[in-house]
Amino acid sequence: MVNRVFRAALLSMAACGLALAAHAQTPAPAAPAAPAASTAPAPADADPVVARVNGEAVHRSDVQRMVAQLPPQVQQMPLEMIYPAVIEQLVNSKLVAEAGYKANLAGTPEVKDEIKRAEERAVQRAYIQKEVQSRITQAKLDEAYQAFLKQNPAQEEVKAAHILVEKEDEAKAIIAQLKKGGDFAKLAKEKSKDPVAAEQGGDLGYFTKDTMVEPFADAAFAMKKGEVSKEPVKTQFGWHIIKVEDKRTQPQPSLDEVKPQLEQQLSKDIVTNVVDDLRKVAKVETFQLDGSPMPKEEPAQTAPKAEEPKKN
Repeated sequence: MVNRVFRAALLSMAACGLALAAHAQTPAPAAPAAPAASTAPAPADADPVVARVNGEAVHRSDVQRMVAQLPPQVQQMPLEMIYPAVIEQLVNSKLVAEAGYKANLAGTPEVKDEIKRAEERAVQRAYIQKEVQSRITQAKLDEAYQAFLKQNPAQEEVKAAHILVEKEDEAKAIIAQLKKGGDFAKLAKEKSKDPVAAEQGGDLGYFTKDTMVEPFADAAFAMKKGEVSKEPVKTQFGWHIIKVEDKRTQPQPSLDEVKPQLEQQLSKDIVTNVVDDLRKVAKVETFQLDGSPMPKEEPAQTAPKAEEPKKN
């Protein structure tokens, strides 16, 4: 069952004319297809026919385009779940578009203007994509990667385990047991109030200093590898006994790992540069909402200098 968010999205698309705009540039069919054509099996290809409306084919790519226009939370739903509603909307769109063609609306000024604006948006996207693809070179990516590494230096990490209890006396008693040779992992499983870590013998894995509460992090990073805290550490969660198992420098991400992030940032910069370059060589005139000239900007007035006192 398709949820209300999806149905609302489809209705919104229909109301805004998005579905109709997608078909506005499709020529009207010359004549209805023969009945045999509508029952013939679709050829096996990469873009199969998923429906026919009065002989006009609806392809899987049409479904994918419509899904791409839906809100992100709907796009994350399984396609099998939303497919029936998408097909229904595509069929409705085809029927309404066909009726519009029969009413000779394709040549009206309103439709021509909408097609022109849709074409302009498509050309804008194509131009930006071309410029971005041509300007994001390997050299640019390498340069951006080195800048990223400088801005995100490798941090020190600690691998630690802990035992969390409610009272200081409990913590001190556990420390005394550990000094006598008690097994840290066994005591963590038996006594720790942190159920997730307790299952792993108190293990917290590797972490950087900024990911833990301050008293805990300060204590852990001040300790040496293999050391167990001599005094319990108090935080808002209770009293901790800490065991530092390892220390290392956090490995920095590879270029491949951060490549999508770098490409996104480079794309933003490139788009800004493309627009700035176009404006530099263009003659641009802007007017007020009523079409009248923009008021001239008055030069900024500087405050008069204070007169110096006259010397006797």
